[in-house]
Amino acid sequence: MAQSLMLRDLPQEERPRERMMQHGAEALSHAELLAILLRTGTKQESALDLAQRVVQRAGALRDLADMTLTELTQIKGIGLAKAIQLKAGIELGRRLARSQHNEAIVIKRPADAAQLVMESMRLYKKEHFVCLFLNTKNRVIAQETITIGILDASLVHPREVFRAAIKQGSASIVCVHNHPSGDPTPSSEDVALTRRLVEAGELVGIEVLDHLVIGDNQYVSLKERGLM
Repeated sequence: MAQSLMLRDLPQEERPRERMMQHGAEALSHAELLAILLRTGTKQESALDLAQRVVQRAGALRDLADMTLTELTQIKGIGLAKAIQLKAGIELGRRLARSQHNEAIVIKRPADAAQLVMESMRLYKKEHFVCLFLNTKNRVIAQETITIGILDASLVHPREVFRAAIKQGSASIVCVHNHPSGDPTPSSEDVALTRRLVEAGELVGIEVLDHLVIGDNQYVSLKERGLM
């Protein structure tokens, strides 16, 4: 079997880094961008060939974003160092997607909160419960993931939510969690949890303004639905 062509053997204009310099990052394919992150391939294949296999193994970008270090290292040619490089690049991309300065963000309506978290949370394969902490002017002063896993009363306890809110000095909070199925329809458990949080907030003097359920590019506000 002929040995796979190495990146150094490709014409300069076909190498991912050179193509990026000439045409910009937006001109590169998913595999080419991954190849730049990987930097090197193996003795048998180029970084680009390896990157193409990673893309094929993942199936979709949203699935690649959720792959664990263990899952990545199960791909032939991806050691721990390369897996860490990929995870770091993916996390940086997620952070850039929500890179607006928090102090400039004012939550006036559910759509404002949804816009802040949609790009990152719609990709999660597990349910993440996130709180946006607001000051007296409804400006976002912090954002924190409280729990990761199946959403129920045992995993999201009011004390964890309001301990974080008090630590941040917030006047009010917006709760957000995602449905990995992509369907943001609130469950009965979502409604029950929301009501518990509202009651706890009344006791400690921190208002729960809303609870959003994030799907794939869509969301539901429990406040708008009259469920809290």
